[in-house]
Amino acid sequence: MEPIVLQEKEKLIKRIAESKSKAKVAKIEAAFNMAYEAHKPQFRASGEPYILHPLAVADILLDLNIDTASIITALLHDTVEDTHVTIEDIEKTFGKEVAKLVDGVTKLNKIENQPENVKQAENFRKLLLAISKDIRVLLVKLADRVHNMRTLSYMGSDDKRLRIAHETMEIYAPLAERIGIHKFKNELQDLAFAELHPDMRKSILSRLTFLRKEGCSLVDTIVNEITAILAQSGIKAEVHGREKTSCSIWRKMERKNVTFEQLSDIIAFRILIDNIEDCYHALGVMHSKYHVIPGTFKDYISTPKANGYQSLHTVVMGPERRCIEIQIRTYEMHEVAELGFAAHWSYKQNNPYGHEGTQFRWVRELLDILENASSPEEFMENTKLEMYYDQVFCFTPKGDLIALPKGATPIDFAFAVHSNVGLSCIGARVNGRIVPLKTELENGDQVDILRSKVPMPSPTWEKIVITGKARAEIRKFIRSKQREEYINLGRAILTKTFEQAGKEYKEKDLEPICEQFQCKTVEDILVSVGDGILNRLEVLRAIHPEEKPARKSLNPLSLLRFKPKKEEASQSLPIKGLIPGMAVHFAGCCHPLPGDRIVGIVNTGKGITIHTLDCEMLENFSSIPERWIDVGWEGTGNEAYVGRIKVVVANETGGLAAVTSCIAAQEVNITNIKVVGRSLDFFELLIDIEIKGTQQLVSLITAVRALNCVHSVDRTKS
Repeated sequence: MEPIVLQEKEKLIKRIAESKSKAKVAKIEAAFNMAYEAHKPQFRASGEPYILHPLAVADILLDLNIDTASIITALLHDTVEDTHVTIEDIEKTFGKEVAKLVDGVTKLNKIENQPENVKQAENFRKLLLAISKDIRVLLVKLADRVHNMRTLSYMGSDDKRLRIAHETMEIYAPLAERIGIHKFKNELQDLAFAELHPDMRKSILSRLTFLRKEGCSLVDTIVNEITAILAQSGIKAEVHGREKTSCSIWRKMERKNVTFEQLSDIIAFRILIDNIEDCYHALGVMHSKYHVIPGTFKDYISTPKANGYQSLHTVVMGPERRCIEIQIRTYEMHEVAELGFAAHWSYKQNNPYGHEGTQFRWVRELLDILENASSPEEFMENTKLEMYYDQVFCFTPKGDLIALPKGATPIDFAFAVHSNVGLSCIGARVNGRIVPLKTELENGDQVDILRSKVPMPSPTWEKIVITGKARAEIRKFIRSKQREEYINLGRAILTKTFEQAGKEYKEKDLEPICEQFQCKTVEDILVSVGDGILNRLEVLRAIHPEEKPARKSLNPLSLLRFKPKKEEASQSLPIKGLIPGMAVHFAGCCHPLPGDRIVGIVNTGKGITIHTLDCEMLENFSSIPERWIDVGWEGTGNEAYVGRIKVVVANETGGLAAVTSCIAAQEVNITNIKVVGRSLDFFELLIDIEIKGTQQLVSLITAVRALNCVHSVDRTKS
């Protein structure tokens, strides 16, 4: 055994022996021996024996007062992935508990030929499932990442170093914060920051060094002054001053868009006290002695963070008019702040808290995202959204606390309460007032979600929400609803196509041709026809081979424009019941309305886009007649559609008010107003309106045109 390996092993065993029985130490030594033999021919990129890595991971975990199974897992965590050792070998020697933990931290080996982003997503998916069963998997994985980041400089490939640093910053550092292990979080952030922004980190560190030399005595002065002030008030406390990490300083500079010199609270002071009552007493003393900076007080004792973190935070104008951040907490709270949930575990009492990861809400939320994601990449995208730092705390009408990322909307709040609440959300009251659903929530807001009986989230919500859970739920619902819409549209298209060919459409006839079109079910064929991937005429010819292909020379636009009205109504495909934005889309170039003569253009993968027959854009599709669908308004109800009018109104007081009041009197809703031209006497408006058809539009135009202040009003399709 190499001298350095023997030395590191003995150091680890000595530390373990201080808190573990001889029997447990013997098990750990057996795990080391297995790992040593397995990794014997391997070396790290630094040139050191590979076994030093698992030894270092185990040593890092010892700071958390971890259990024996976790230490054994740390020593064996790379054996299955990188050596001949199998999970069965580990289970035979160390039991099922250790075998499951090792399996949880082992990457998948069957996806090596996949793109890097897919591999990352699949491995994280496996890790999350393992964490949900046993949170100790995450502890080992974080310790593994800490040591890998400490030795990242030995990795030759710049691209690989950057990829690992990004992954650390976006996933592993936030995970460490989620379980409250700030020691891991801070180190992971700083090491990743050093790789991603080396020049910025160097600049910040040099400034910190300068401040340290200049202000060393100032920190001691403030510590002594705060200690004395608290003692005079009868509060026994321990006061420490500490610099913020380079990464946290950089984040604050980015968030506030300020320079290093403009930051006021680079040094934070921590007050440790015996009990909660004295924490609030100490806060009162600080606020009475020093001027408080408004809006900086945060009470995480009465409202703990999701990871269990508790403390009082405030920023005051301290000695020499320096802004200083003060954190006040008990010794027990401080232990939780440093060690996170691991501080709660008591292995000597048979672990009353349990190892299941699902006891943590954030794990359950990530599992929801995993269940709702359509692909590994989507899961990873939504997971990164969920890995936030800053939080706001809002309340339900019953007083239940909901923690959300900063910038969250009422829609995010609704999905955080329950998936069904989010899906049926139609509005929100914040602090008793109706607000737009895109409103950003603030700390302390009381949010009351208004619901409909039928779930119908808008596809546009995906651009509004910022939580991964909300986005995943919305996407899942839209996918399901869109599939349903494509099935209905595909069925209607085939029915009309067969009818026009003089054939009877029977859905059972589609079953024999599923394999021909690489579809598993009849519904898959209908979806493919509905979303435009599969040509309806190909389906017709597959069932009726005698049908000849359509003649390409015919101009579909001419045929439709000169079709008799009666024939048009009988042969067109009705769009009744199809939801705009799902399988059917209304073109923004011409804004078709009920009463207009229309045509549908099949867009591959997107369904049908409806245009008016006089739309200029149709010329672009004249050479592909097979993508034209004869559609009609037949049977449409009272649905509102978006139309647009151009109004030229006199530039006088009350002119705009007169126009909007007139539109409201016609029971028409305005969705957007834009000023597109202005002169001394007139200005030109484009007004988007929700209208039920051309008849209502004509009535509206007539009413607006009658206003004295209106020079002209016309429908516009541009």
